[in-house]
Amino acid sequence: MKTDNFAMPQGVDWIPVDTALGRLRDILQPLARTETLATAQAAGRVLADACIARRSNPPQPNSAVDGYGFAHAATGDGPQRLPLVEGRAAAGQPRAQPVPEGRAIRILTGATLPEGVDTVVLEEDTTIDGSAVSFDGPVKRGSNTREAGEDVTEGSPALPAGHKLRAPDLALLSAVGIAHVTVHRPLRVGVLSTGDEIIAAPDLPALPHQIWDANRPMLLSLAAGWGYEPVDLGHAPDSDNAVRERLDDGARRADVILTSGGASAGDEDHVSALLKSHGTLSSWRIALKPGRPLALATWEGVPVFGLPGNPVAALVCSLIFARPALSLLAGAGWTEPQGFAVPAAFAKRKKPGRREYLRARLNAEGRAEVFASEGSGRISGLSWADGLVELHDGAAEIEPGVPVRYIPYASFGLV
Repeated sequence: MKTDNFAMPQGVDWIPVDTALGRLRDILQPLARTETLATAQAAGRVLADACIARRSNPPQPNSAVDGYGFAHAATGDGPQRLPLVEGRAAAGQPRAQPVPEGRAIRILTGATLPEGVDTVVLEEDTTIDGSAVSFDGPVKRGSNTREAGEDVTEGSPALPAGHKLRAPDLALLSAVGIAHVTVHRPLRVGVLSTGDEIIAAPDLPALPHQIWDANRPMLLSLAAGWGYEPVDLGHAPDSDNAVRERLDDGARRADVILTSGGASAGDEDHVSALLKSHGTLSSWRIALKPGRPLALATWEGVPVFGLPGNPVAALVCSLIFARPALSLLAGAGWTEPQGFAVPAAFAKRKKPGRREYLRARLNAEGRAEVFASEGSGRISGLSWADGLVELHDGAAEIEPGVPVRYIPYASFGLV
Protein backbone atom coordinates (compact mmCIF):
# COMPACT_ATOMS: atom_id res chain seq x y z
CA MET A 1 0.00 0.00 0.00
CA LYS A 2 1.22 3.47 -0.86
CA THR A 3 0.89 4.91 2.63
CA ASP A 4 1.69 8.45 1.59
CA ASN A 5 -1.14 8.55 -0.92
CA PHE A 6 -4.16 8.50 1.39
CA ALA A 7 -4.38 12.27 1.10
CA MET A 8 -6.64 13.75 -1.53
CA PRO A 9 -5.17 16.27 -3.98
CA GLN A 10 -5.00 19.85 -2.73
CA GLY A 11 -8.17 21.84 -3.13
CA VAL A 12 -10.47 18.81 -2.73
CA ASP A 13 -13.05 19.49 -0.05
CA TRP A 14 -16.21 17.42 -0.27
CA ILE A 15 -15.31 14.15 -1.93
CA PRO A 16 -17.85 12.42 -4.17
CA VAL A 17 -18.42 8.77 -3.33
CA ASP A 18 -17.10 7.54 -6.69
CA THR A 19 -13.94 9.64 -6.32
CA ALA A 20 -13.30 8.22 -2.85
CA LEU A 21 -13.85 4.66 -4.06
CA GLY A 22 -11.53 5.18 -7.01
CA ARG A 23 -8.87 6.64 -4.76
CA LEU A 24 -9.06 3.68 -2.39
CA ARG A 25 -8.83 1.26 -5.26
CA ASP A 26 -5.67 2.95 -6.55
CA ILE A 27 -3.98 3.12 -3.15
CA LEU A 28 -4.49 -0.38 -1.81
CA GLN A 29 -2.89 -3.61 -2.92
CA PRO A 30 -3.27 -7.24 -1.77
CA LEU A 31 -1.29 -8.52 1.18
CA ALA A 32 1.30 -11.11 0.25
CA ARG A 33 0.80 -13.79 2.92
CA THR A 34 -0.09 -17.15 1.35
CA GLU A 35 -0.30 -20.81 2.28
CA THR A 36 -1.05 -24.15 0.62
CA LEU A 37 -4.16 -26.10 1.58
CA ALA A 38 -5.87 -29.29 0.51
CA THR A 39 -8.57 -28.37 -1.98
CA ALA A 40 -11.27 -29.99 0.15
CA GLN A 41 -10.33 -27.69 3.07
CA ALA A 42 -10.10 -24.45 1.09
CA ALA A 43 -13.73 -23.28 0.96
CA GLY A 44 -13.99 -19.54 1.55
CA ARG A 45 -10.33 -18.89 0.81
CA VAL A 46 -8.98 -16.69 -1.99
CA LEU A 47 -6.73 -18.20 -4.66
CA ALA A 48 -3.28 -16.65 -4.77
CA ASP A 49 -2.36 -18.46 -8.00
CA ALA A 50 -4.38 -19.59 -10.98
CA CYS A 51 -5.39 -23.25 -10.94
CA ILE A 52 -4.38 -25.17 -14.08
CA ALA A 53 -6.29 -28.34 -14.98
CA ARG A 54 -4.16 -31.46 -14.62
CA ARG A 55 -6.42 -33.34 -17.00
CA SER A 56 -9.52 -32.72 -19.09
CA ASN A 57 -13.06 -32.94 -17.83
CA PRO A 58 -14.48 -35.27 -18.91
CA PRO A 59 -11.24 -37.17 -19.54
CA GLN A 60 -12.83 -39.34 -22.26
CA PRO A 61 -15.93 -39.15 -24.47
CA ASN A 62 -18.90 -40.57 -22.58
CA SER A 63 -22.63 -41.05 -22.63
CA ALA A 64 -24.88 -38.32 -21.22
CA VAL A 65 -27.88 -40.68 -20.81
CA ASP A 66 -28.95 -44.27 -20.36
CA GLY A 67 -29.60 -45.68 -23.81
CA TYR A 68 -27.99 -47.44 -26.75
CA GLY A 69 -24.80 -46.46 -28.54
CA PHE A 70 -23.79 -47.01 -32.16
CA ALA A 71 -21.92 -45.53 -35.11
CA HIS A 72 -23.99 -42.75 -36.67
CA ALA A 73 -22.85 -43.73 -40.15
CA ALA A 74 -24.88 -46.94 -39.91
CA THR A 75 -28.19 -45.10 -39.50
CA GLY A 76 -30.43 -42.95 -41.65
CA ASP A 77 -34.00 -41.66 -41.95
CA GLY A 78 -37.12 -43.53 -40.89
CA PRO A 79 -37.35 -46.66 -38.68
CA GLN A 80 -33.98 -48.05 -37.60
CA ARG A 81 -33.16 -51.52 -36.26
CA LEU A 82 -29.68 -52.43 -35.03
CA PRO A 83 -28.61 -55.79 -33.59
CA LEU A 84 -27.20 -55.57 -30.06
CA VAL A 85 -23.76 -56.81 -29.09
CA GLU A 86 -23.42 -58.76 -25.89
CA GLY A 87 -22.70 -56.95 -22.65
CA ARG A 88 -22.94 -53.24 -21.87
CA ALA A 89 -20.86 -50.14 -21.19
CA ALA A 90 -21.21 -48.57 -17.72
CA ALA A 91 -19.50 -45.78 -15.80
CA GLY A 92 -16.25 -47.08 -14.39
CA GLN A 93 -16.52 -50.26 -16.47
CA PRO A 94 -15.00 -49.44 -19.88
CA ARG A 95 -15.57 -51.92 -22.69
CA ALA A 96 -12.39 -53.12 -24.32
CA GLN A 97 -13.96 -54.59 -27.47
CA PRO A 98 -15.05 -52.26 -30.27
CA VAL A 99 -18.66 -52.14 -31.43
CA PRO A 100 -18.91 -53.15 -35.11
CA GLU A 101 -20.56 -50.68 -37.46
CA GLY A 102 -24.23 -51.51 -37.90
CA ARG A 103 -24.59 -52.84 -34.36
CA ALA A 104 -25.49 -51.17 -31.03
CA ILE A 105 -24.60 -51.59 -27.38
CA ARG A 106 -26.45 -50.96 -24.15
CA ILE A 107 -24.77 -47.95 -22.52
CA LEU A 108 -25.35 -46.15 -19.23
CA THR A 109 -24.87 -42.53 -18.15
CA GLY A 110 -21.21 -41.60 -17.70
CA ALA A 111 -19.86 -44.67 -19.49
CA THR A 112 -16.88 -44.14 -21.78
CA LEU A 113 -17.92 -44.49 -25.40
CA PRO A 114 -16.52 -47.78 -26.74
CA GLU A 115 -14.59 -47.73 -29.99
CA GLY A 116 -17.08 -47.62 -32.83
CA VAL A 117 -19.68 -45.58 -30.89
CA ASP A 118 -20.20 -41.87 -31.56
CA THR A 119 -23.94 -41.47 -30.98
CA VAL A 120 -26.41 -42.53 -28.27
CA VAL A 121 -30.17 -42.80 -28.51
CA LEU A 122 -32.19 -42.21 -25.34
CA GLU A 123 -33.61 -45.37 -23.79
CA GLU A 124 -37.13 -43.90 -23.70
CA ASP A 125 -37.00 -43.43 -27.48
CA THR A 126 -36.31 -47.11 -28.22
CA THR A 127 -37.95 -50.50 -28.19
CA ILE A 128 -36.17 -53.80 -27.70
CA ASP A 129 -37.05 -56.54 -30.15
CA GLY A 130 -35.33 -59.69 -29.01
CA SER A 131 -31.64 -59.03 -29.55
CA ALA A 132 -32.05 -55.75 -31.45
CA VAL A 133 -32.91 -52.14 -30.64
CA SER A 134 -35.37 -50.12 -32.75
CA PHE A 135 -35.86 -46.35 -32.95
CA ASP A 136 -36.93 -43.65 -35.39
CA GLY A 137 -34.32 -41.83 -37.46
CA PRO A 138 -32.73 -39.59 -38.27
CA VAL A 139 -30.62 -39.26 -35.14
CA LYS A 140 -28.12 -36.40 -35.05
CA ARG A 141 -24.50 -37.50 -34.95
CA GLY A 142 -23.07 -37.15 -31.45
CA SER A 143 -26.49 -37.03 -29.80
CA ASN A 144 -26.51 -37.62 -26.04
CA THR A 145 -22.72 -37.79 -25.80
CA ARG A 146 -20.10 -35.65 -24.12
CA GLU A 147 -16.81 -34.90 -25.80
CA ALA A 148 -13.52 -35.27 -23.94
CA GLY A 149 -12.59 -31.89 -22.45
CA GLU A 150 -15.83 -30.21 -23.46
CA ASP A 151 -15.98 -28.74 -19.94
CA VAL A 152 -12.30 -28.04 -19.21
CA THR A 153 -9.24 -29.08 -21.20
CA GLU A 154 -5.98 -30.29 -19.71
CA GLY A 155 -3.51 -27.42 -19.22
CA SER A 156 -6.14 -24.68 -19.34
CA PRO A 157 -6.97 -22.36 -16.41
CA ALA A 158 -9.71 -23.83 -14.27
CA LEU A 159 -9.99 -20.84 -11.92
CA PRO A 160 -8.09 -17.52 -11.85
CA ALA A 161 -6.05 -16.01 -9.05
CA GLY A 162 -8.22 -13.82 -6.84
CA HIS A 163 -11.20 -16.16 -7.00
CA LYS A 164 -12.92 -16.85 -3.67
CA LEU A 165 -13.56 -20.57 -3.45
CA ARG A 166 -17.13 -21.82 -3.02
CA ALA A 167 -18.54 -25.33 -2.82
CA PRO A 168 -19.01 -25.60 -6.64
CA ASP A 169 -15.40 -24.51 -7.14
CA LEU A 170 -14.15 -27.37 -4.98
CA ALA A 171 -16.08 -29.75 -7.24
CA LEU A 172 -14.46 -28.27 -10.35
CA LEU A 173 -10.94 -28.33 -8.95
CA SER A 174 -11.34 -31.90 -7.75
CA ALA A 175 -12.72 -33.00 -11.15
CA VAL A 176 -9.61 -31.72 -12.96
CA GLY A 177 -7.20 -33.30 -10.49
CA ILE A 178 -6.15 -30.32 -8.38
CA ALA A 179 -5.56 -31.67 -4.88
CA HIS A 180 -3.90 -28.61 -3.33
CA VAL A 181 -4.25 -24.86 -3.85
CA THR A 182 -2.18 -21.83 -2.93
CA VAL A 183 -4.42 -19.32 -1.16
CA HIS A 184 -4.12 -16.02 0.63
CA ARG A 185 -4.13 -16.28 4.40
CA PRO A 186 -7.36 -14.93 5.89
CA LEU A 187 -7.32 -11.18 6.34
CA ARG A 188 -7.19 -10.27 10.04
CA VAL A 189 -9.58 -7.42 10.70
CA GLY A 190 -9.20 -5.62 14.02
CA VAL A 191 -12.22 -3.75 15.40
CA LEU A 192 -11.89 -1.01 18.01
CA SER A 193 -14.60 1.13 19.59
CA THR A 194 -13.79 4.39 21.35
CA GLY A 195 -15.57 6.97 23.49
CA ASP A 196 -16.28 7.74 27.15
CA GLU A 197 -20.00 7.37 26.50
CA ILE A 198 -19.55 3.76 25.35
CA ILE A 199 -19.95 0.80 27.68
CA ALA A 200 -18.17 -2.24 26.27
CA ALA A 201 -20.96 -4.83 26.53
CA PRO A 202 -24.69 -4.94 27.36
CA ASP A 203 -24.08 -7.18 30.38
CA LEU A 204 -22.28 -4.27 32.09
CA PRO A 205 -24.16 -1.49 33.91
CA ALA A 206 -24.71 1.78 32.04
CA LEU A 207 -25.66 5.17 33.43
CA PRO A 208 -28.36 7.21 31.65
CA HIS A 209 -25.72 9.24 29.80
CA GLN A 210 -23.92 6.11 28.57
CA ILE A 211 -24.71 3.67 25.77
CA TRP A 212 -23.77 0.08 25.15
CA ASP A 213 -21.37 -0.65 22.33
CA ALA A 214 -23.39 -1.47 19.21
CA ASN A 215 -20.66 -0.99 16.62
CA ARG A 216 -18.09 -3.54 17.75
CA PRO A 217 -20.34 -6.62 17.58
CA MET A 218 -21.74 -5.39 14.27
CA LEU A 219 -18.33 -4.82 12.68
CA LEU A 220 -16.84 -8.06 14.05
CA SER A 221 -19.81 -9.94 12.61
CA LEU A 222 -19.36 -8.21 9.26
CA ALA A 223 -15.70 -9.22 9.14
CA ALA A 224 -16.53 -12.84 9.97
CA GLY A 225 -19.35 -12.93 7.42
CA TRP A 226 -16.99 -11.67 4.73
CA GLY A 227 -14.68 -14.59 5.44
CA TYR A 228 -12.05 -12.71 7.42
CA GLU A 229 -10.59 -13.38 10.84
CA PRO A 230 -12.19 -10.91 13.27
CA VAL A 231 -9.86 -9.54 15.94
CA ASP A 232 -11.64 -7.90 18.87
CA LEU A 233 -9.53 -4.93 20.01
CA GLY A 234 -12.08 -4.00 22.64
CA HIS A 235 -13.16 -0.54 23.73
CA ALA A 236 -10.98 2.43 24.64
CA PRO A 237 -12.13 5.51 26.57
CA ASP A 238 -11.31 9.00 25.34
CA SER A 239 -7.70 8.87 26.43
CA ASP A 240 -4.63 9.17 24.24
CA ASN A 241 -2.82 6.43 26.15
CA ALA A 242 -5.77 4.03 26.03
CA VAL A 243 -6.34 4.54 22.33
CA ARG A 244 -2.62 4.26 21.61
CA GLU A 245 -2.41 0.94 23.48
CA ARG A 246 -5.32 -0.48 21.52
CA LEU A 247 -3.90 0.68 18.20
CA ASP A 248 -0.49 -0.80 19.08
CA ASP A 249 -2.22 -4.07 19.92
CA GLY A 250 -4.11 -3.95 16.64
CA ALA A 251 -0.93 -3.34 14.65
CA ARG A 252 0.55 -6.50 16.15
CA ARG A 253 -2.51 -8.72 15.72
CA ALA A 254 -4.33 -7.46 12.64
CA ASP A 255 -3.74 -6.66 8.98
CA VAL A 256 -6.24 -3.79 8.96
CA ILE A 257 -8.05 -1.92 11.73
CA LEU A 258 -11.60 -0.57 11.76
CA THR A 259 -12.28 2.03 14.43
CA SER A 260 -15.60 3.67 15.21
CA GLY A 261 -15.94 6.97 16.98
CA GLY A 262 -13.35 9.70 17.41
CA ALA A 263 -12.71 10.07 13.70
CA SER A 264 -13.83 13.69 13.35
CA ALA A 265 -11.98 16.82 14.43
CA GLY A 266 -13.57 17.58 17.80
CA ASP A 267 -11.80 18.03 21.14
CA GLU A 268 -12.48 14.45 22.20
CA ASP A 269 -11.73 12.81 18.86
CA HIS A 270 -8.62 11.07 20.12
CA VAL A 271 -8.40 8.59 17.25
CA SER A 272 -7.96 11.37 14.70
CA ALA A 273 -5.56 13.28 16.92
CA LEU A 274 -3.34 10.25 17.50
CA LEU A 275 -3.36 9.17 13.88
CA LYS A 276 -2.43 12.70 12.87
CA SER A 277 0.41 13.07 15.34
CA HIS A 278 1.85 9.54 15.31
CA GLY A 279 0.56 7.92 12.15
CA THR A 280 -0.37 9.07 8.68
CA LEU A 281 -3.86 10.52 8.55
CA SER A 282 -6.14 11.84 5.88
CA SER A 283 -9.63 12.92 6.90
CA TRP A 284 -11.98 12.50 3.96
CA ARG A 285 -15.21 14.46 4.04
CA ILE A 286 -17.37 12.22 1.89
CA ALA A 287 -20.39 13.69 0.13
CA LEU A 288 -22.46 10.93 1.64
CA LYS A 289 -25.53 10.59 3.82
CA PRO A 290 -25.27 9.05 6.34
CA GLY A 291 -21.59 9.09 7.23
CA ARG A 292 -19.63 12.16 6.09
CA PRO A 293 -16.34 11.71 7.99
CA LEU A 294 -14.03 8.86 7.02
CA ALA A 295 -10.52 8.84 8.44
CA LEU A 296 -7.91 6.86 6.51
CA ALA A 297 -4.51 6.28 8.03
CA THR A 298 -1.75 3.85 8.85
CA TRP A 299 -0.55 2.90 12.31
CA GLU A 300 2.77 1.09 12.45
CA GLY A 301 2.25 0.30 8.77
CA VAL A 302 -1.24 -1.16 9.25
CA PRO A 303 -4.15 0.49 7.40
CA VAL A 304 -6.75 2.09 9.67
CA PHE A 305 -10.29 2.96 8.62
CA GLY A 306 -11.78 5.50 11.02
CA LEU A 307 -15.54 4.99 10.73
CA PRO A 308 -18.21 7.30 12.13
CA GLY A 309 -19.39 6.49 15.64
CA ASN A 310 -23.05 6.43 14.72
CA PRO A 311 -24.01 2.79 14.04
CA VAL A 312 -26.13 3.62 10.99
CA ALA A 313 -23.31 5.64 9.42
CA ALA A 314 -20.75 3.04 10.54
CA LEU A 315 -22.63 0.28 8.74
CA VAL A 316 -23.20 2.29 5.56
CA CYS A 317 -19.54 3.34 5.38
CA SER A 318 -18.48 -0.25 6.02
CA LEU A 319 -20.64 -1.58 3.21
CA ILE A 320 -19.73 1.14 0.72
CA PHE A 321 -16.03 1.64 1.52
CA ALA A 322 -14.63 -1.04 3.84
CA ARG A 323 -16.06 -4.04 2.01
CA PRO A 324 -14.40 -3.41 -1.38
CA ALA A 325 -11.19 -2.21 0.29
CA LEU A 326 -10.92 -5.29 2.51
CA SER A 327 -11.68 -7.55 -0.44
CA LEU A 328 -8.80 -6.01 -2.36
CA LEU A 329 -6.44 -6.35 0.61
CA ALA A 330 -7.51 -10.00 0.98
CA GLY A 331 -6.53 -10.74 -2.62
CA ALA A 332 -10.06 -11.16 -3.98
CA GLY A 333 -10.02 -7.94 -5.98
CA TRP A 334 -12.27 -4.91 -5.80
CA THR A 335 -15.94 -5.77 -5.30
CA GLU A 336 -18.94 -3.72 -6.32
CA PRO A 337 -22.46 -4.44 -5.06
CA GLN A 338 -25.06 -5.52 -7.58
CA GLY A 339 -28.20 -3.42 -7.47
CA PHE A 340 -31.28 -3.37 -9.63
CA ALA A 341 -34.09 -1.02 -10.46
CA VAL A 342 -37.41 -1.44 -8.66
CA PRO A 343 -40.42 0.87 -8.33
CA ALA A 344 -40.35 3.15 -5.31
CA ALA A 345 -43.01 2.74 -2.66
CA PHE A 346 -42.16 6.15 -1.17
CA ALA A 347 -41.93 9.82 -2.02
CA LYS A 348 -38.86 12.00 -1.43
CA ARG A 349 -37.34 15.23 -2.67
CA LYS A 350 -33.55 15.04 -2.67
CA LYS A 351 -31.23 18.02 -2.87
CA PRO A 352 -28.10 17.86 -5.04
CA GLY A 353 -24.58 17.43 -3.69
CA ARG A 354 -24.56 14.21 -1.67
CA ARG A 355 -25.18 10.57 -2.38
CA GLU A 356 -27.80 9.12 -0.07
CA TYR A 357 -28.38 5.58 1.13
CA LEU A 358 -31.82 4.89 2.58
CA ARG A 359 -32.59 1.88 4.71
CA ALA A 360 -35.01 -0.08 2.57
CA ARG A 361 -36.76 -3.37 1.98
CA LEU A 362 -38.92 -4.86 -0.75
CA ASN A 363 -42.63 -5.24 -0.09
CA ALA A 364 -44.87 -8.02 -1.38
CA GLU A 365 -45.30 -6.18 -4.69
CA GLY A 366 -41.53 -5.91 -5.23
CA ARG A 367 -41.47 -2.17 -4.50
CA ALA A 368 -38.86 -0.52 -2.30
CA GLU A 369 -40.12 0.79 1.01
CA VAL A 370 -37.85 3.01 3.10
CA PHE A 371 -37.62 3.29 6.85
CA ALA A 372 -39.99 5.85 8.32
CA SER A 373 -37.16 8.03 9.67
CA GLU A 374 -33.88 8.99 8.02
CA GLY A 375 -32.42 9.81 11.44
CA SER A 376 -28.96 8.29 11.69
CA GLY A 377 -29.56 7.38 15.31
CA ARG A 378 -32.37 4.97 14.47
CA ILE A 379 -30.51 1.66 14.69
CA SER A 380 -33.78 -0.29 14.46
CA GLY A 381 -33.96 0.76 10.81
CA LEU A 382 -30.87 -1.33 10.05
CA SER A 383 -32.64 -4.44 11.33
CA TRP A 384 -35.92 -3.49 9.67
CA ALA A 385 -34.20 -3.18 6.28
CA ASP A 386 -33.02 -5.91 3.95
CA GLY A 387 -31.01 -3.54 1.77
CA LEU A 388 -30.35 0.06 0.78
CA VAL A 389 -31.84 2.40 -1.79
CA GLU A 390 -29.07 4.42 -3.45
CA LEU A 391 -29.90 7.95 -4.57
CA HIS A 392 -27.11 9.42 -6.68
CA ASP A 393 -25.41 12.75 -6.19
CA GLY A 394 -27.76 14.98 -8.14
CA ALA A 395 -31.17 16.30 -7.26
CA ALA A 396 -34.06 13.84 -7.44
CA GLU A 397 -37.82 13.92 -7.16
CA ILE A 398 -38.99 10.48 -6.15
CA GLU A 399 -42.64 9.57 -6.37
CA PRO A 400 -44.27 6.16 -5.85
CA GLY A 401 -43.67 4.04 -8.92
CA VAL A 402 -40.49 5.86 -10.03
CA PRO A 403 -37.59 3.40 -10.53
CA VAL A 404 -34.88 3.56 -7.85
CA ARG A 405 -31.70 1.53 -7.40
CA TYR A 406 -32.17 -1.06 -4.67
CA ILE A 407 -29.10 -2.92 -3.35
CA PRO A 408 -29.95 -5.94 -1.17
CA TYR A 409 -27.84 -6.59 1.89
CA ALA A 410 -26.79 -9.87 0.26
CA SER A 411 -25.04 -7.90 -2.51
CA PHE A 412 -22.81 -6.45 0.21
CA GLY A 413 -22.09 -9.95 1.55
CA LEU A 414 -24.37 -9.26 4.52
CA VAL A 415 -26.52 -12.31 5.18
